[in-house]
Amino acid sequence: MFSDEELAKLSEPGYWDDRYGETAPGEQLHEWFRSFADLEEYLKTSLFQAYSTQSNPRILHLGSGDSTVPEDLAKHGYHNQLCVDFSAVAIKIMTQRHAEINGIEWQQMDIRQMDKIPSQSIDVAFDKATLDSMIHGSPWTPPPDVLDNTGRYMRELTRVLKPTGIFVYITYRQPHFIKPLLNCEGAKWDINIETLGGQDSSFGYYAFRCTPAGAQDADKLANLDATSAVEQGDPV
Repeated sequence: MFSDEELAKLSEPGYWDDRYGETAPGEQLHEWFRSFADLEEYLKTSLFQAYSTQSNPRILHLGSGDSTVPEDLAKHGYHNQLCVDFSAVAIKIMTQRHAEINGIEWQQMDIRQMDKIPSQSIDVAFDKATLDSMIHGSPWTPPPDVLDNTGRYMRELTRVLKPTGIFVYITYRQPHFIKPLLNCEGAKWDINIETLGGQDSSFGYYAFRCTPAGAQDADKLANLDATSAVEQGDPV
C-alpha cells in the first residue's frame, strides 16, 4: 500500500521519469489498472459503435504511459490517435517502440495544461486511472492540491473535447467520490456509469462515459427540429 505522501508524488512527472527509466528496452513497466483485453467488450459499445473507423475520430489518450491500448486500437483500425504524458522518458520510449505504427502520435504534455491541443478538436478522450493518480487524502474532504489538480485537468479536457465528444474514464474509485471531482467549477458532464469486472475473484471497477453537459439535450432538439421540418416539407 502507498502512504499518502507516496500517493501525492504520483502527480509529479519526476516520479514517473524515474520509474520508466528503470525499464529495460522493449520491456513494459506496467499496464496501469486494466488491459485492453479487459476493456474490449465495454469499448465495443462505448467507442466502436459510437465512432466507426471510417469516421476517423481523433482519440486522445490522457496519461498514456506505456499502455498497449493505443496500439490495440490501431490494430482495430483507429489511426488518428494522440497520446500525451508528462513523463519525457515514457514518451521517448513509446515513440521509439511504435515508430513503425501509423496513426499514433506521442507528445510530452501535462494534461492540466494542454496548450498544444486546439480547442474542440477531440472526439474521444480516454483516461485509464490517470485521474486517480491525482487523488490522495480523504475522499470526503480532498486536500486543496487534489481539487486544484483535478479541476485544472477537467477544465482543460472540457476545452479540447468537441461538444459532441465523449470522455471515457476507467477507475476503481467509488463513483460518489469521483462525481464531484468531474463536475467541478468550469466543467460539467452528463455521466453514465457501468460496473465492470467483479467476477472470477477479481474486484469490480467502473467505466464512466461522460459527455459535455447539455450535449444530449442539444442532439434531441436538433433531431426534433429536423423531424418537424421533414413533416412540414421544409428542406433540412
